[in-house]
Amino acid sequence: MNAMTETPLVAADALLLEQVTAGTAAPRRRAIAKTITLLESTRADHRLRADALLNALLPHSGRSLRLGISGVPGVGKSTFIEALGLHLIAQGHRVAVLAIDPSSSVSGGSILGDKTRMEQLSVQEAAYIRPSPSSGNLGGVAERTREAMLVCEAAGYDVVIVETVGVGQSETAVHGMTDMFCLLQLPNAGDELQAIKKGVMELADLVVINKADLDEHAAIRARAQITSSLRIYGQHGHADHLDETRWQPTVLQMSALKSTGITEFWQTVQRYRDLQTASGRLAARRHAQDEAWMWERIESGLRERFRQHPAVRQALTDTTDAVRQGRAAASVAARRLLDLFKLT
Repeated sequence: MNAMTETPLVAADALLLEQVTAGTAAPRRRAIAKTITLLESTRADHRLRADALLNALLPHSGRSLRLGISGVPGVGKSTFIEALGLHLIAQGHRVAVLAIDPSSSVSGGSILGDKTRMEQLSVQEAAYIRPSPSSGNLGGVAERTREAMLVCEAAGYDVVIVETVGVGQSETAVHGMTDMFCLLQLPNAGDELQAIKKGVMELADLVVINKADLDEHAAIRARAQITSSLRIYGQHGHADHLDETRWQPTVLQMSALKSTGITEFWQTVQRYRDLQTASGRLAARRHAQDEAWMWERIESGLRERFRQHPAVRQALTDTTDAVRQGRAAASVAARRLLDLFKLT
């Protein structure tokens, strides 16, 4: 562990650390933005600085509730998060929102602009919204989202919400970095079975039928059907689904646009947090997530080093062509390239 903390903070980053953890409102917000920008940088010198700063911020993090929000585009995630954020701020909480936008294939930037769609929340002093492009990430979660979450926690935001694109592997990604995963559903999405896919529901700690005001009867039917399906699946596939100390996935219906059901939602979240904390499952979940995060970064780093290895780069084009043309089996080609790869 000592080897990880040997890199000293440069003066500018020491100032960022002080402003993030103890600064006043305006300097703190600027420091948070600068810190996250540094963490997102791919420059080698920036990564060294970012690693040192992240380790320095770590003791100040970990005390917030991490809430993941996912759902298909159009389900009303941004409207829901804004209504929830305003409700929480009114109760004295400080709320950070990490909104992951789809990336433009042309510029690489965010397309949807979540910050502009949370107009009321974005002007609140107790709120911080950080829209980031997903940069083509299959999980719909920006690569540095976990690190940005630690920065927001160190800055004193006691509720950190991660909103994902809601496509591809986004449900798995957000479940793997938050304390509670909430899945938003529409009351009449067409194929009702589409809304209760086992793979998604097994991840959800809480399911919300949003926009219930559009068709109340459809919302009631959807709630009953999903509740029934969750009972059949059992608690996340565990045989001990009748264990009173284990959280049972819950289904709610609400209208974020009309701010109805927000109080019930937050009370449900609090019950979940209390139960998971008392049972020790919340701490265990975070420990498992941290380990998974470490291996994810190792695998990503190894792929990058592999591609940049001189011998691999020299042989990669010819080897790839041989595979494409059927002159070499993919498994054989992979082993040959791996044999050229030497860790330095």
